[in-house]
Amino acid sequence: MLHQENIPSTPGKSKPEKSHNYGFRSKVLTFWSFLFLLVFLFFFLISPSPYTPSRRNLKTPSSPSYGGPQWEKQVRKSARPHSLSGLTVLVTGAAGFVGSHVSVSLKKRGDGVVGLDNFNSYYETSLKWARKGLLERAGVYVIDGDINDKSLLDKIFDVVVFTHVMHLAAQAGVRYAMLNPNSYVQSNIAGFVNLLETCKSSDPQPAIVWASSSSVYGINTKVPFSEEDRTDQPASLYAATKKAGEEIAHTYNHIYGLSITGLRFFTVYGPWGRPDMAYFFFTRDILRGKTISIYESPDKGSVARDFTYIDDIVKGCLAALDTAQKSTGSGGKKRGPAQFRIFNLGNTSPVPVSRLVSLLEKILKVKAKKKVSPLPRNGDVEFTHANISLAQRELGYKPNTDLETGLKKFVKWYLSYYSDSRKNNF
Repeated sequence: MLHQENIPSTPGKSKPEKSHNYGFRSKVLTFWSFLFLLVFLFFFLISPSPYTPSRRNLKTPSSPSYGGPQWEKQVRKSARPHSLSGLTVLVTGAAGFVGSHVSVSLKKRGDGVVGLDNFNSYYETSLKWARKGLLERAGVYVIDGDINDKSLLDKIFDVVVFTHVMHLAAQAGVRYAMLNPNSYVQSNIAGFVNLLETCKSSDPQPAIVWASSSSVYGINTKVPFSEEDRTDQPASLYAATKKAGEEIAHTYNHIYGLSITGLRFFTVYGPWGRPDMAYFFFTRDILRGKTISIYESPDKGSVARDFTYIDDIVKGCLAALDTAQKSTGSGGKKRGPAQFRIFNLGNTSPVPVSRLVSLLEKILKVKAKKKVSPLPRNGDVEFTHANISLAQRELGYKPNTDLETGLKKFVKWYLSYYSDSRKNNF
């Protein structure tokens, strides 16, 4: 799909419940949904302004870097598709891992793309700026801004009439939520609402595809995970904010006629990936001779993930955009029922983390120093496994990259990217 060296190439259904249990189950689900809303309202009320300087984002919007004829010219040029049938897409989180890959793929096939990213310091910003450089060389203009900046969003939508929005901006990571919970509420909930508010008031309204997460399945023990399974038992605040996002999306679809598709990604990996992901920092630490921790479940079993290669995820994202129906509202008023969908995008082949490490040892030709530890209570779950039959049927989604093949591509990129700076910066 993409050239790794030059541009981004970028984890059994149960028997139906008996009828006499339905009423009780409905009450339980209603209770949990209500509890979710109370919890998030609490966090939202106690959270500081999204632009209050913090350990995560010290930038403020006091001096907007957008606007003016030259800025508008750049935005319009980037948004212009190369064919009459091309899409015009706003990609939020464009300098992120998935966002950069999706943006380049859209541009390469002739769609118009405008990127938006706040370049926060959750992980090394140099990697994000490097992705931005690749995007701009591919013809994608990336606006340095935050989805919590409503005036910026309104300005962007005044300049360009978008047919679609690919919403990938989010505060990622399960464990970081224990250190900075407010960042998840501000980005994954408040920021999402901000974007939906702008979209619902647009005329015409764009169709929206956005990134939910496999984390919404929480402590669910039925595998593989299906879109029909319960998602009211999150194991982390990150998962809970993504679950809240799904409920909020449904509300805007129901009230305002926004066409919305949610994608539950399963452990995405590959070139230009995120340094906070295990495959990434395992590679780094193995090369540096540092000991890596491999977690095991309480029954001494290996933790497993449904690792999904980035190119397969990108294909799913583009298929979701291509099959998204038009929104039915305009100017904040619903004209009729609108499309609402949720899909799993995974590889449907869970792999133990111990196997991941063995493959990295083989590819790197370096023996890892390993320490086996109990899985900590920090939001991580024991396993993920995607049922992708719905995405196969509705999107034509068909992942075809096995873990060893994908890791070889990642390692090739990693060694190239860090060849000059690994000893000094890593």
